[in-house]
Amino acid sequence: MARGHLRIYLGAAPGVGKTYAMLAEGRRRSERGTDVVVGFVETHDRARTAALLDRMEVLPRVSTTHRGTEFTELDVDAVLRRAPDVVLIDELAHTNVPGSRHGKRWRDVEEILDAGIGVISTVNIQHLESVNDVVEKITGVPQRETVPDEVVRAAGQVELVDMAPEALRRRMAHGNIYSPERVDAALSNYFRVGNLTALRELALLWLAGKVDEQLDRYRADHGIGGTWEARERIVVALTGGPEGETLLRRATRIADRSKGADLLAVHVTRGDALRGTRPRDLVRQREIVEGLGGTFHQVVGEDIPRALLDFAGAVNATQLVLGASRRGRSAQLLRPGIGVTTTALSGTIDVHMVTHDQARRGAGRPVPDQGLPARRRAAGFLLAACGLPLLTFVLTQARPPMSLPADILFFLAAVVGIALVGGMWPALFAALAGFLLLDWFFTPPLYEFTIAGQENIIALAVFVLVGIGVSLVVDRAARRSREAAKLGAEAALLSALAGNVLRGEHALDTLLGRLRETFGLTSVTLLERPAPATPGSRDDPADWRIVATVGGRPCTSPGEGDTEIPAGDGLTLAIRGRPLPAGDRRVLEAFAGQAAAALRRQRLEAEAERARPLEAADRMRTALLNAVSHDLRTPLASAKAAVDSLGTTSVDWTPDERAELLDTARESLDRLDRLVANLLDMSRLQAGVIGVAAQPLALDEIMPLALDDAGPGDVTVRLDADLPEVTADPALLERVLVNLVANALRHSSPGEPVLVTAGAIHDRVELRIADRGPGVPPGERERIFLPFQRLDDRDNHTGVGLGLALARGLTEAMGGELVAEDTPGGGLTMIVALPVHRRDPAP
Repeated sequence: MARGHLRIYLGAAPGVGKTYAMLAEGRRRSERGTDVVVGFVETHDRARTAALLDRMEVLPRVSTTHRGTEFTELDVDAVLRRAPDVVLIDELAHTNVPGSRHGKRWRDVEEILDAGIGVISTVNIQHLESVNDVVEKITGVPQRETVPDEVVRAAGQVELVDMAPEALRRRMAHGNIYSPERVDAALSNYFRVGNLTALRELALLWLAGKVDEQLDRYRADHGIGGTWEARERIVVALTGGPEGETLLRRATRIADRSKGADLLAVHVTRGDALRGTRPRDLVRQREIVEGLGGTFHQVVGEDIPRALLDFAGAVNATQLVLGASRRGRSAQLLRPGIGVTTTALSGTIDVHMVTHDQARRGAGRPVPDQGLPARRRAAGFLLAACGLPLLTFVLTQARPPMSLPADILFFLAAVVGIALVGGMWPALFAALAGFLLLDWFFTPPLYEFTIAGQENIIALAVFVLVGIGVSLVVDRAARRSREAAKLGAEAALLSALAGNVLRGEHALDTLLGRLRETFGLTSVTLLERPAPATPGSRDDPADWRIVATVGGRPCTSPGEGDTEIPAGDGLTLAIRGRPLPAGDRRVLEAFAGQAAAALRRQRLEAEAERARPLEAADRMRTALLNAVSHDLRTPLASAKAAVDSLGTTSVDWTPDERAELLDTARESLDRLDRLVANLLDMSRLQAGVIGVAAQPLALDEIMPLALDDAGPGDVTVRLDADLPEVTADPALLERVLVNLVANALRHSSPGEPVLVTAGAIHDRVELRIADRGPGVPPGERERIFLPFQRLDDRDNHTGVGLGLALARGLTEAMGGELVAEDTPGGGLTMIVALPVHRRDPAP
């Protein structure tokens, strides 16, 4: 069955019109004859959005009871039974109620897509995992509900529902998003112009990244190698020389002139490397690139201009920045430099030649040649074919004529020069040709292939032997030079790989991406075989599972790739693009081993994450035993002593003394009752079995009850008159407020009242309990919410340190949040955020 098509409407903030756009698309398709149903939609009491539900089929929701409260969620089974062409499902990042089919709604959507049903959904930019922390820094509001970026990137179509910040604030002011009593708080907090502008930029940049991925995939699938100037990408070529910093600053200025341009630095490692390369300079330049927000890349290539252009084409670069040649004028006349060659071959890529202080100062120390490619051998044969006749003509015209030994020395010098240029075979050809030319033109009898004197035979034989020997020596030196250079390139690449490991770059996608760009491949895929190997399973995609892939169309089995590298434990690295030589296998095996290690690391981290709740439970049990052995014994001993004293017959107690002993026993037993109740509630929270009877609740009704139970103290309460109702359990909320107010009274400075305020922000109500005590350092604020923590409280008779931990646990059980922050002027403020009560839309 073909997988369903996923379409997502992405928004920068609530209220931009994602749900409205989704419903409008659903109605449009329905009118066109497509079978469309509504699986789950939140209208948020917006009349225009709710009106689009008219004449649309709405599937019933499934009811789930959690901790005594009934919730409604998407009914996946109802969608699968109905089997429409398309289903509309709102809020992709929503977290389902515990006990549901899946923990996240996006997993519900994945199951529906696997059944061949198309899905249209919505999500806000703040719910994407990759930008979740950035959004929290911008807005100050943490987002608990997230969806992996891979889920949204895998959608067949992502459409941005965009709206200018000013227009969105006007919609808010007109009451089109929230009710009038919530508008002022929203406009002054989350919906500030700066927040909305930053969120809008995040959404646009994220969508631009997805568009880039789609464009790269399309170009790879269709074999398009030319540059498409859809977005400015500036590639700067670094040699590791001292001019690199100048090139980087120039490239940065070019990128800054194009808003949103990408900066990429590339270093080509070839057989003989670049002259004047300094590893320290290259490391420093890499740090500069990353500090400027760019990326550093390293590729291997024998032909540097071609390697640069291949990399630029692979990343769809529009501009290439090169440094002016460091070679002198005479060297440039003999052979064009890298810049000239690159410019001639660049095609549609703009090439910037940047001058610098090192230009024309020489290329640095000489290095061995890279070997003898076909071009060098052709040049050697051409030199032999043209140079030897020319030398013969010059020597025959010499007056007076030279002796045969002198002629042999000239020819020997020519053979050595040809060997240095073209290697063994051109030199052998030159030696044999020189022998014939010397015999014909310079050895008596002239113009005959005969030799009269014995000494002449010996001289010519030595000439041939020396020519052959020089040819062999030059050829062997060239081969060794090439081998050493290749090993040096591999060492540099493995060093970069080791550096990635030391810097903690263990992500599979990053590792495979570096392998792909290093060798100029189309795609790199890490495959895993879950079951043992069977005959023919190597080429059967059903026996393999794709663990990670980068680039174009992935390999579904090792047989589809041009090269495969076993990575151990049933893992194989499949490479598509071009067959790689056996000499590169060491590097490929290193990448494969690192990829397998990265996969194991990810899985171990996942197992450790699953083990953390068990570790927390062990710590809880240990702390509970400590509490029982110490803190519970004290009130129990006090009560027992008072009761024993009252029961003794040897002492005649006065009425006042008897009343005092009864009060002591009563206080000790009341304290013991509170401690036991807190311990039991904390145990229920840890086990997830505490009952929550959530209902609409007004804070001004519950606050007086909580203040009565919190004990004596100066508390000032300021609640807004138009506060909306919250969804909470009255008994649990009272317990939370009692603990927080009692804690604030205990730590507040003498004469300073505790201030309790509340206000509506976005879709929640924030209740603030502020004291004027010593406060808590920022690094310790999370620790005060752990069970059995007193944070430097030396009074062991005030409880077992469960009050704040219990308050947070009960708050989260009701769907709220409890955090601590500084009180302006000194002290600590506890913030209880509870969801505003909202009614489910009528079916």
